[in-house]
Amino acid sequence: MSGGAPPSICILGGGTAGWMAACLLQQRWGSRGTRITLIESSAIPIIGVGEGSTPQLKAFFDALGIAEREWMPRCHATYKTGIQFRGWSDRPGFDQYFHPFPTALDVHTAGDFFHHCRLRRLGVDVPAHPDLFFLPARLAAAAKAPLPAADFPFDTSYGYHFDAALMGSFLREVATSRGVVHADARIVETVLAPDGDVEALLGDDGRRFEADLFVDASGFRALILEGALGEPHRSFAENLFNDRAVVAPTPLPAEGPGVCTRSTALSAGWAWHIPLTSRIGNGYVYSSRHCSDEAAASEFRSHVGLAADAEVRHLEMKVGRLERSWVRNALAVGLAQGFVEPLEATALHVVLATVEDFIAAFEQEGATDRTRADFNRGCASRIEGIRDYIVAHYRAAPRGDTRYWQEATGHDQLSDSLKALFTCWFTGRDMVEEIDRQGIAAYYPAISWHCLFGGYGNFPSVLSPVPDNVRAADMARVEHFLTACAGHYPAHSAALERLDRAERVGSPG
Repeated sequence: MSGGAPPSICILGGGTAGWMAACLLQQRWGSRGTRITLIESSAIPIIGVGEGSTPQLKAFFDALGIAEREWMPRCHATYKTGIQFRGWSDRPGFDQYFHPFPTALDVHTAGDFFHHCRLRRLGVDVPAHPDLFFLPARLAAAAKAPLPAADFPFDTSYGYHFDAALMGSFLREVATSRGVVHADARIVETVLAPDGDVEALLGDDGRRFEADLFVDASGFRALILEGALGEPHRSFAENLFNDRAVVAPTPLPAEGPGVCTRSTALSAGWAWHIPLTSRIGNGYVYSSRHCSDEAAASEFRSHVGLAADAEVRHLEMKVGRLERSWVRNALAVGLAQGFVEPLEATALHVVLATVEDFIAAFEQEGATDRTRADFNRGCASRIEGIRDYIVAHYRAAPRGDTRYWQEATGHDQLSDSLKALFTCWFTGRDMVEEIDRQGIAAYYPAISWHCLFGGYGNFPSVLSPVPDNVRAADMARVEHFLTACAGHYPAHSAALERLDRAERVGSPG
């Protein structure tokens, strides 16, 4: 296939990932005559857990021309300003921290945060907890939605929480209303052509689905790429131990939903708390090598306040990625492409980036070997970059009270990139410079890395007088910032007065 648009596309698998891909492909190529069919089986249940996103989900809906007022109530969605981490550190004063989705206003305080962190890493007694420096942490504490008044001069950035099953249903309506064909079928065979391309998918009712391009959104089974085409799966088990989850909802608290995801470290992993307008979504992500399913369920029930015999669901996770995401005339998206556990809610971010990059590459050069190779390198780098940031959450955590945490914080299975970042932080060098040198800011920017290391309190335990190598100008900058903020950065306080109140944290309308 040459550049432009493929004549026909067949997507195997619905859910959020499959229907998201269908919407994007239809939006771009539907008007050019591309026929898109999505196949899913109504006999295969969809797991409707509460799910979070990064700010890229807003860009997705904006690109489709779908307003928040239209989709958020349908999906029980709420706003998300970031993630609060609890119990990941045993350092005094750092028992919790907030990883923000920075607003345009936060650009003006990020430099001071980096400056304070570097001085604190040199042993200077200056405040360096991230929550002091960024507006989203204050929004979450005040339970205010990130929706500014019309005359607010700064852009806000935020993600969402939503019901995954309802999101899939909503996107199915959008896609089919715009021309995507929906086929209810259970696929039992992938037919390969003599040259090795995928020729067709066969349903258990005898139907045959042919296309020029196939998109594998069949979840962890990866029926087309891993199953039929034999693409190897690369496990991340050597440095990401979690492979199970136990989940259950709980009622909304009296004060209503908040505007952040909460991640609480437990004995063999961590628990999520995701506020929807209808309930709280809860789950405990854990390692089956360190905790039995029964023990995990018991710890989870206790953590969320459920009765000892309350019903919970157990899920298995396949953490890793396919070696290549685009093989011959087939593209993997969603769980079929890879999964780096849900700690930073990056799953849909990867779906969006994968499909958008695929469209751009296909339009420019078509399905050539070079195009596929370049695309696959980009996909691998993105997933590996996200993997490194997730691994750092465990490796940098200052706790070791269980065997799980001793192994998670003590292993040496780190990429060269991550080793360099650890060395940079703990030797007091410039993290911004190192991130720029590696070219990894597109995956996680300097704010995120500083919040992770600094939010854990990874600083010298003994603070000394100002070292000789710290300039007077450096300390003068600290004094100026502390005098200006007097406990809170003044522009943040002003912003809080011009952002929505607590009763608007849920879906609009």
